Amino acid sequence: MNGLLVDAHALLWALADVGRLSPIVRGELRAGVTPAFVSAATIWEIEIKRALGKLDAPTNLLSEVAAARFAELSVTFSHASAAGALPRHHGDPFDRMVVAQAQCEDLTIVTRDPNIAAYDVPVLW
Repeated sequence: MNGLLVDAHALLWALADVGRLSPIVRGELRAGVTPAFVSAATIWEIEIKRALGKLDAPTNLLSEVAAARFAELSVTFSHASAAGALPRHHGDPFDRMVVAQAQCEDLTIVTRDPNIAAYDVPVLW
């Protein structure tokens, strides 16, 4: 496993330490052996939903992500092109971007979302 790409809900649960992560995911993140990334698209998704009142997220999200030692994964032209070419198994454009990034960067997605499994990408939960 080259690294983990943490989806929005998994990120928020990891930051809140609410015990909703699977024991496997919690163990991987705590061990810190495998690099764990957060996509810029995930931060964008969380901030949009928080601003709309659809999501309870920390107002200091970037500080919390940095303190938890997640690495930033920017969105590149290659990621954008790959996301646009994905089949529409999933209607959420943020999730499709995360899938494309995982494929391009050879990362495993940390998610509980069963729709992600429809894509050719490894998932950890």
